[in-house]
Amino acid sequence: MWYNVISTRLYLTNIIVMHWQQVLLGIIILVGGIAVVGSYVYWIWANPAHRGDLWGGVPEGLRRFYVGSMLLAALGFFAVTYYVLFRLEPDDVQIFDRFGFVVFPILYAIILAFSALWMPLTFAMLENPGTGLWVAIPLTLAAVGLSSLALLIALLALNTREPGAYYWLAVAGIAALCLQTTVLDMLVWPAYFRT
Repeated sequence: MWYNVISTRLYLTNIIVMHWQQVLLGIIILVGGIAVVGSYVYWIWANPAHRGDLWGGVPEGLRRFYVGSMLLAALGFFAVTYYVLFRLEPDDVQIFDRFGFVVFPILYAIILAFSALWMPLTFAMLENPGTGLWVAIPLTLAAVGLSSLALLIALLALNTREPGAYYWLAVAGIAALCLQTTVLDMLVWPAYFRT
């Protein structure tokens, strides 16, 4: 009993005494996460007639794979986020012996900002197709996919990583996110999407 109380207090103390870069990353994740979820909820709820059109021409069998991949990608996002926020010491982080922890807030900001843009751009394309929108949508997906891939590379290039279970869970998590964002979203979906 007393061990649980002490361990809970230590955990809460670690959260309260976070490095300013971790606090910044936490704010980016909180604000960006709300923007992503909010854009999905709002645009799907506000446009019931076009919900099915979001799939474009993606075949039914591939849609089932997509749904499973989306769930794994979401879980992967949480796994890598936990590792980066709570298992890394920002002052000790070295990526390729050159870059520090600041890489993580930058990549998260890009991933979340462009993820929040995808849904409104796609619905705008469905409502009023145009070349500008069609160029903006794949560029948005590419920004998310390439930033996810950069996050995977950053984790693999960490010189200060702890080689334990949390690290490998984070790597597996970001790999799942990369499958979704770089392969399915950036490459497959645009090839099938037609208005």
